[in-house]
Amino acid sequence: MTSLLLDGADWDLCVDRNGDLALCTSPYDVAQDVACALRTFQGECWYDTGRGLPYFSKLLGRSHHEASFIALAEEVAATVPDVKSARCIAALNRSDRRLHGMIELTLRNGETTRVAF
Repeated sequence: MTSLLLDGADWDLCVDRNGDLALCTSPYDVAQDVACALRTFQGECWYDTGRGLPYFSKLLGRSHHEASFIALAEEVAATVPDVKSARCIAALNRSDRRLHGMIELTLRNGETTRVAF
């Protein structure tokens, strides 16, 4: 499959050297789709309000351990087409309250790729 390429810095559409919308292919397109799914707040997609992470209801403003985010992130990543399995490794920096890490994806065709956050 192909997907529109998003710029990693500002998460906006990119153009190629001809001025056309840039495209990406597997495995990058699947990794990008997982990254989009993790950036989506549950209820944000009008036509499928169940998509995304439940940031407001289960994550933000709650004193959860990283394990809560990890479990939810793996669950959401597994809903992306072509993802066979997902394993999230996350760490919370308590001094600046920032969560960072990566998700290792195994695709249905056996390829593996990673998504950092």
